[in-house]
Amino acid sequence: MKQRINEELLKEIALRIKGLREGKKLSQAEFLIETDINIARIEVAKNNMTISTLKAICDYFKISLSDFLKDIPISEFSNEQV
Repeated sequence: MKQRINEELLKEIALRIKGLREGKKLSQAEFLIETDINIARIEVAKNNMTISTLKAICDYFKISLSDFLKDIPISEFSNEQV
């Protein structure tokens, strides 16, 4: 199965994760120590993470997946015509 990568969507998600981390004044190293998730590559949109990893990140920041994703205009990133 071919892995699908949507670079624009990854960049949007990366910016949101970075914003959450910086809002808590955490370094990437501190986040790694506390969660065992290395977000360095995620924050530069070089890692197509699993939904389970995104869920773990959201859990850490006490935000639901739906709240995390709610302001992302998914249709903007879709290849399908509406």
